[in-house]
Amino acid sequence: MLEHGEALDTLKTLRDLMRFAVSRFTENSLVFGHGTSNAWDEAAYLLTHTLHLPHDYFEHVLDARLLPKEIESALNVIKTRTQKRLPVAYITHEAWLGNFSFYVDERVIVPRSFIAEIINDPPGFLQPQQEFKRIADICTGSGCLAVLLACQFPEAHVDAVDISVEALTVANLNIESYGLSKRITLHEGNMLAPLKGKYNLIVCNPPYVNAQGMKTLPPEYQREPSIALESGTDGLEHVKILLDNAPKYLTKNGLILLEIGHNRAEFCMTWPRLEVTWLDTVSGDEYVCLIEANALKT
Repeated sequence: MLEHGEALDTLKTLRDLMRFAVSRFTENSLVFGHGTSNAWDEAAYLLTHTLHLPHDYFEHVLDARLLPKEIESALNVIKTRTQKRLPVAYITHEAWLGNFSFYVDERVIVPRSFIAEIINDPPGFLQPQQEFKRIADICTGSGCLAVLLACQFPEAHVDAVDISVEALTVANLNIESYGLSKRITLHEGNMLAPLKGKYNLIVCNPPYVNAQGMKTLPPEYQREPSIALESGTDGLEHVKILLDNAPKYLTKNGLILLEIGHNRAEFCMTWPRLEVTWLDTVSGDEYVCLIEANALKT
């Protein structure tokens, strides 16, 4: 591996830096999944962000020569990503869900919810013209889903809940950046406990990594708050709390939009008679389900 000073003297263009970054990421067996899925895309995002280049202009400037201070900055972020195994979003303090950008740091999990895809391109039962006046976002983390919900349903008020005060601080930054402070209210507490009244829609992307999975998480995922990942032996501890308490918080025709990760088999074994609808996402129909209020009463 080139020493820092040697790399600074040798690498001259963005293409040089891309080759160098991809080599370092591959050599060090980095794990992706916080916005990108491979070394090339990760390097492209990290370098264009660091060099203040528009992502869609990337190919046009690959062979442009860079200033020494630009190369220095690029080498520093490559070193940070490689040696500290930080998710790229913690380096750039930026994460994207569709066309929405959110501030993130190590106080929150990096946004990557399958529910975001459903909110941004809602199926019939979630069309904006429907009357979702009150929405709850449980385990809000960075507040990303609360923001998406408020933007998709302009007549709704969103109550966003998290047990982590630090996470709520980050969520507040994102809510304020979108000018939604009057339409999103943050609540500190465990799951539904701090809320009052009934909701037309409850959205929840809870922690869902089981105990065994927590032991084998790659270093990048271990840098995230464990409280946002871990959910008991079977990965369903938070889901159980939600479903046990949801009936008293849902309107007659209320809905739950729930993400469960890779726990569909365990979910179906735990609630074999619960009628749910599994929703399609780009990664498949195993990760998000829709539950109607009436189904919880049977």
